[in-house]
Amino acid sequence: MPEMHFRVRWPDDSENDCYSPSLVIKDYFTPGQHYPLADFMQRSREALNIASERVRAKYGFACSSAMDQLARLEATAARFEQQPDASVQVVRFD
Repeated sequence: MPEMHFRVRWPDDSENDCYSPSLVIKDYFTPGQHYPLADFMQRSREALNIASERVRAKYGFACSSAMDQLARLEATAARFEQQPDASVQVVRFD
């Protein structure tokens, strides 16, 4: 499966490199685009779950790396949930 990395910038201007076991991320995000925090997280959940299921379909097991990535995104997003205008930028795809 083609995997990919993508970089995100959080509301505090910190950045993280993220992982997906599938190119499905490209269907959910556009580099340079800012997403309201809740929208970013919903898209992330959908995309990473689809990516994990694609691994399951091909190899017979879900992708723990995709689920670990989602857990890291959830933990970081929780820091900004009280900011009503919080947004996340998808900086680039690698």
